[in-house]
Amino acid sequence: MKGNNLHKAAWAFSAASFLATAYFGLTGRLSEAGPLATFFFASLALAFRGSEGLKGFSFTMLIFGAVTLSLYYPQYFTEWGGFKLSGLIIPLVQIIMFGMGTSMSVNDFAAVVKSPKGVLIGVALQFLVMPSLGFLLANISGFEPEIAAGIILIGCSPSGLASNVMSFLAKANVPLSLTVTAICTLIAPFMTPFLMKQLAGTYVSIDMWKMMLDISKMILIPIGAGLVFNRLLSGRIGWLDKAMPLVSMAAIAMIIVVITAAGRDSLLSIGPLLILLVFVHNTMGYLLGFWFSRLLGLPERDSRTVALEVGMQNGGLASGIAKEMGKIATVGLAAAVFGPLMNITGSILASYWHKRPPAGYEEASGH
Repeated sequence: MKGNNLHKAAWAFSAASFLATAYFGLTGRLSEAGPLATFFFASLALAFRGSEGLKGFSFTMLIFGAVTLSLYYPQYFTEWGGFKLSGLIIPLVQIIMFGMGTSMSVNDFAAVVKSPKGVLIGVALQFLVMPSLGFLLANISGFEPEIAAGIILIGCSPSGLASNVMSFLAKANVPLSLTVTAICTLIAPFMTPFLMKQLAGTYVSIDMWKMMLDISKMILIPIGAGLVFNRLLSGRIGWLDKAMPLVSMAAIAMIIVVITAAGRDSLLSIGPLLILLVFVHNTMGYLLGFWFSRLLGLPERDSRTVALEVGMQNGGLASGIAKEMGKIATVGLAAAVFGPLMNITGSILASYWHKRPPAGYEEASGH
């Protein structure tokens, strides 16, 4: 009962803070509404926790609250005591990749043997559809070269952990999702620099070999450590197994906040158009991933998986690459927008599919 009252109070607080923020906006004082706007998203996140249908959006609302705070008060998220917070991005990406590694095992790759067609289609579409869409959108955006290159970068990045969660919610093929994510991530040190060189080389200078080394440092070593951890210690340190997903989510949130603060001025000037282009990039990834898979003969359950794998990118890795390029405030902007947005669209799509089980789902899942 206490929980219900708390969630009801959170709804009331979110409504009040929204109305107060709107009042400030209508009276031309939106620049003063930072605390109210932040409180709106924070209370909305708490309110969502009390609803089964909205619970999945709670983390995204918290990210929006943190992003709002960093837009209003960027000075607190760029530097502390002479230390530039952008220096945290690479370690945070490595923590996320370690978390991915702890959730993997050699058995996950068995799907390559059991369903090679689905894996090959998933991996191929990941590195064909999103880079091509990113290149097209960058060309029509009219953005300055470094920001346009960021749109291509998010397209050239592999899928991330979020796609695995959404595949589960969408009643898709989770083992296939895990395998495609794992393979795309492991070949990213080679594919992402190559694609960036070919597609974004006219926008920014790309040192392909340096990018390969940088991505390897962010992916291969921490994932390898995570795999070893999973092999030797998984289940023996219960609190750590439970903590890693939360730590990964916190790391993603911190990366987005730091990039938002660093690129605040650019984001305020181009924000609406960038959000629109990122939305088109993301949703077209779902659409093309699904229908290309169907045309290539995959069953609906596997096609749902590929759609989510193609449409949902690893924004954390893209942010790390932008940091290594020394262009976090420009090349990193598209990744900062893509992360929260894909969680919203992915959750909506997964919820829609969850209510419509694909043909053969009961037999395939053993339910």
